[in-house]
Amino acid sequence: MTKVDTRRADELLASLTEDMLSNPPLANQEHAPRVERILLEMIRPDPVQPRRVLPEGIHIAFHNSRLTPTQALRELVQIGQIAARQRGRPFSNVLELLPDPENEREDEPEAHLSPEEQLLHDLVNLAVTIHDDGQVNPLTVVDVSQGVTHLFRIETGERRYWASWLLRDFIPHYQGDGTVPCIVIPANRSSIFRQAKENTARAGLTAVAMARQAALLLLTIHGYEIPAYAVGNDFYRQALDLDLRSRREYTDSILSAMGGIDKARFSHLKSLLHLSDEALELADRHAIDEKKLRYVLPLPNEYHAEIVRQIIDFKLSSKQVRDLCEGADTNHDEQEPLSLLPAAAVKIARFMRTTNPTSAEDVARAVLLQEGDAVVARAKLQALRRLLTDAERFLGTD
Repeated sequence: MTKVDTRRADELLASLTEDMLSNPPLANQEHAPRVERILLEMIRPDPVQPRRVLPEGIHIAFHNSRLTPTQALRELVQIGQIAARQRGRPFSNVLELLPDPENEREDEPEAHLSPEEQLLHDLVNLAVTIHDDGQVNPLTVVDVSQGVTHLFRIETGERRYWASWLLRDFIPHYQGDGTVPCIVIPANRSSIFRQAKENTARAGLTAVAMARQAALLLLTIHGYEIPAYAVGNDFYRQALDLDLRSRREYTDSILSAMGGIDKARFSHLKSLLHLSDEALELADRHAIDEKKLRYVLPLPNEYHAEIVRQIIDFKLSSKQVRDLCEGADTNHDEQEPLSLLPAAAVKIARFMRTTNPTSAEDVARAVLLQEGDAVVARAKLQALRRLLTDAERFLGTD
């Protein structure tokens, strides 16, 4: 990614105040932001926004102009319907996702929603709130109009944007005019710090989104060009080679924008970008905590997604993740021809040569005694099963 002059970043730092970090400046200024109603069609989300409102695949397709807003939401609804149907609670209208007070029973257990169902539920709930009470909090948008083409990029409020589209196109009896209230910021007053402050102040920002946010702030202060199109994880991974030490004047502003965290926490979050793409997407979608993901980082890249799936499937605690990831035997027997291979692989191969294989019950007991936790034991057995399946595939079908 192209590196540019840092003067823009220096000007941004010079303009920072506590008021600017918290809210857009609305006082008497020559270029003070204005509040106005803007057509939804003239507004676009920020493609590099660290918080992913839509699933990654839909996010990329939308920002690459392969999907309209309505088509993007339709795909989200279809994913939600598939997930709901698999759990025995199908729906045809998005309003069916909301609880029905007349049929709700106090003794009925709370349904465990998939990430896609939960996202759709939250957007529908927000859309209904906007319908009933109006949009109390305007979006903050940056005026990026060129010539006669009016266009605005969302700085904060993307969830409200998608809820407004959902209200317009998917909820019956919509009677609005297709506009939403916006605080309009001139292009030269946009602030990545203000966006970060808004992100971290709101609930639901995942550890992976925090990692992207840390990267975006680092890339900005180091003078990297922030693109106006959708990017992959490699864009954010450029920040792995950057730090705060060489730009100390930004440290306090960045840590404040990240929610007042300390430098150690900032470093831990940024390091999550070492995870594989698939692991990042899974961890983001399922909101896996950083304390669990940190144990996955030392493992080879090809195992990241598998361990994250184990965390999700078995709802592992931080201690269970640590037990699952640590303890690999790396000692080699130099007297054997197999010494160049990992000791764990050699042990598995030697076990297979026994003429009297042990019983499944004995294996289960042994793993349970070793791990001291039935959930971790099951996770390790499942991981072993997948490993053996992959090994068989590696040998081919001849």
